[in-house]
Amino acid sequence: MRISTSTGTASTRISRRRSRSEAVLVSLIVAVAANGVIGRDGHLPWRIPTDLRFFKEKTMGKPVVMGRKTFQSIGRALPGRRNIVLTRDARFTANDVLVAHDLDEALASVSEAGEVMIIGGAEVYLLALPRADRIYLTKVKLDADGDTYFPTLDYRAWSETACEDHPAEGDAPAFSFVTLER
Repeated sequence: MRISTSTGTASTRISRRRSRSEAVLVSLIVAVAANGVIGRDGHLPWRIPTDLRFFKEKTMGKPVVMGRKTFQSIGRALPGRRNIVLTRDARFTANDVLVAHDLDEALASVSEAGEVMIIGGAEVYLLALPRADRIYLTKVKLDADGDTYFPTLDYRAWSETACEDHPAEGDAPAFSFVTLER
């Protein structure tokens, strides 16, 4: 898998950086197509109701960190969660969210939480991956048309701790919920 935008592709070697004082568990939650796609035109390129319920269950009551574009695609703060929007835009403001200008600032704002959920988009996943302890990965079993990709994962650095397969149902493709930890 790779991270890409309409302007090109970036491949980055990722090293894990985490301070000893960083007690919060950093988890990424993402749905990824077989070809690495996570988005198209600011939206998911599929509709999987079971995955949307899984996302809600895993993130409810926890702080969520997202990029500005992800926030704008959602259109509002997610209820029942502390919303942190990561942006380089010093003028950005939005109702019911904390604005952070780098990942350190975002993580410091949730240092009292047991687990923080990184919910996208591609640039935020790339920034957070070196600090991630866990990935809730929905493997969508199709090649999707898209313009946004998940960063390359070195699976040797991760252990699969859970896997739950789901068959295709109606218009929803087959998928698996996979939990990776290091």
